[in-house]
Amino acid sequence: MSVTTTTHLNFRGDARAALALYRDVFGGDVTVVTYADAHAAQDPAEADQVMWGQVVSPDGFHVMAYDVPGRLPYERGANPFFVSVRGSDAEEITRYWNALADGATVVQNLGPAGWAPLYGMLVDRFGVTWVLDVAVAYEG
Repeated sequence: MSVTTTTHLNFRGDARAALALYRDVFGGDVTVVTYADAHAAQDPAEADQVMWGQVVSPDGFHVMAYDVPGRLPYERGANPFFVSVRGSDAEEITRYWNALADGATVVQNLGPAGWAPLYGMLVDRFGVTWVLDVAVAYEG
């Protein structure tokens, strides 16, 4: 089992442009899943915004990004990133989740999601937002 941590950047409508810039700067491939792709668009005006995106370069650069939906608070620069922990073993991800959840505020309970066997989000007792999931290959 291997685990990686990745900076997960938060935007309001600019995630696709930011990912394109980072690809141009660092090289690599961009993957984008929109809210429409994931059948998760609650506001039709946001359907083509990025629900999950990443740039991965052969040199090791990796960044993730998404567009914060309009129904959630967002202030540019105030909550600009999450720490994403991705792994291949559900048991290990669950162990990390349980340890981080002590004293945390759970944003999304750890459980199955449309894009991952396990996914969850919490804000730890120090105010750091963590996203944990079991990584699977994107087949979009």
